[in-house]
Amino acid sequence: MVEIKAIDINVDVGEGIGNESLLMPHISSCNIACGGHAGTLEIMRDVTRLAKQHCVKIGAHPSFPDKENFGRVIMDMSCVALYASIKHQIRDLLSVLKSENARLHHIKPHGALYNLAATDVKTANVIIEVIKSLMLPIKLYVPYKSVIANLALENNIKIVYEAFADRNYNNNLSLVSRQEQEALIHEKDDLFNHVFKMVSEQKVKTIQGCDIDILADTFCLHGDQPNVVNLIEYLKGKLELNQIKII
Repeated sequence: MVEIKAIDINVDVGEGIGNESLLMPHISSCNIACGGHAGTLEIMRDVTRLAKQHCVKIGAHPSFPDKENFGRVIMDMSCVALYASIKHQIRDLLSVLKSENARLHHIKPHGALYNLAATDVKTANVIIEVIKSLMLPIKLYVPYKSVIANLALENNIKIVYEAFADRNYNNNLSLVSRQEQEALIHEKDDLFNHVFKMVSEQKVKTIQGCDIDILADTFCLHGDQPNVVNLIEYLKGKLELNQIKII
């Protein structure tokens, strides 16, 4: 009997692209921008309704409060200011979810905040403290072998290891900088092979040509990636042909 594996596919949404209605039928969880790098209460509400309609798990996607740089540049903020910003963003989404009778499933930091928390104890600890203060049974999407993953486990916060379907990796499991030409994966077969290797072998091929161990239960595609809808449709179909279900 063929073993059937199951993974989650998540997408960053509510970022002003407007393609959520096309994405939702093909994904199993989403990360809704909540005002830091993008998003308004109205957009959060519209995306929440779409997620409910398609039974997609809802996550908060807080960021450095920096719309100008789309949250992709590290900001020099005190821990107190960062804590207040992240908590405010998540509370805004929670207010929308309450009004729509929807539940928050997870939190996934965005962009520079996500990458910094993977290596910086101080930043990771701010995010952990925000989650603890919410006192909700929510999960945290984190990179494998990251600082924030270890801190979350130490604080009894449930984690879900995440990998990026449309981003290339370095040998230390950091993402290739967006300033580099090889940062993003655009071709659908390259995307499938990248994800399939991580699922079936628990390894990722880095741009340095090495096979590095990695664990992931959820795989992210960026909602602002060109041709993202076609990429997700193809990826989902090809994974299911290889006995990998999307749940």
